[in-house]
Amino acid sequence: MRAVTLTGAGGPEVLQWGEAPTPRPVLSELLVRVVAAGVNPIDAKTRAGKGVSAALGDAPIVPGFDFSGVVVSSPFEAHPLTPGTDVFGMAPFPRTGGTYAEYVVVPSQSVTRKPASLSHVEAAGVPLAALTAWGLVVETAHAHEGQRMLIHAGSGGVGHLAVQFAAYFGAHVTVTASGRNAAWLRELGAAVVVDYTSTRFEEVVGGMDVVIDLVGNAHDRTASRSLQVLRPGGLYVLVPTGSWPDYAQAADEAGVRATSYKVIPDGGALATIARLLDSGAVQVYIDRVFDLADAAAAHTELEKGHTRGKIVLRVSDD
Repeated sequence: MRAVTLTGAGGPEVLQWGEAPTPRPVLSELLVRVVAAGVNPIDAKTRAGKGVSAALGDAPIVPGFDFSGVVVSSPFEAHPLTPGTDVFGMAPFPRTGGTYAEYVVVPSQSVTRKPASLSHVEAAGVPLAALTAWGLVVETAHAHEGQRMLIHAGSGGVGHLAVQFAAYFGAHVTVTASGRNAAWLRELGAAVVVDYTSTRFEEVVGGMDVVIDLVGNAHDRTASRSLQVLRPGGLYVLVPTGSWPDYAQAADEAGVRATSYKVIPDGGALATIARLLDSGAVQVYIDRVFDLADAAAAHTELEKGHTRGKIVLRVSDD
């Protein structure tokens, strides 16, 4: 099959366009023809030797978590996802080959039917980002009416979905983002947008019940400053934990609760998200689409750090 493979750790140039063996499903796995694959920050971090690179096998290996495509083979004849079904979900990369390829093998529990209202390109931008946002906002922070929630990096892939989930469940949402994204984020449900390029958020925000931190301490000590805006006993949720290993101790000393979070590739939760997408209550924004052969260029664009929503690779015809 045609695929993009990692030839080693490094810059986008280590993503090579060529061929790889077509994977074979076993037991409860599905074989899916990939129409489009999402590009996530964890992809770029792994390529660079961080992220989940410690679990990679020998090069070359196909990277990528997100996909939308068509079932080629099912575990058994009466399986609910029969051949020809449009599906989307997450691959178990790096335990297996990923989604930057024409075919991928995935556990049936990590997959659900593609939202009918979305194209494959749109759907491919959903799984990892939406499941992360859902896990952060709904399953960990328990978003509810009147809750005061601050979300850092609200215009990114995870962030723009987290804003919508929080608003959908009634939370009063404050986000940090660049000023150019302010009007768009208000349309998505943010009540307050703080332009981090001109305003220190801790000077204008306070009494938060929850902070969802998608930035960490890699930029201007955003994580450390976030503890100042939480109410006593409030909840701080850190995603990029590598940027602040001592976050739990610092939160305890500040009198607030803290936890990290890792995405769970749950097909059941993704099915719920699919219904919200089909209803129009939630939208996914696709910033740029690249052909699979241009995966290196997609990573270069992602690493500029100004993506609104998601970047997607077009793998094959719909």
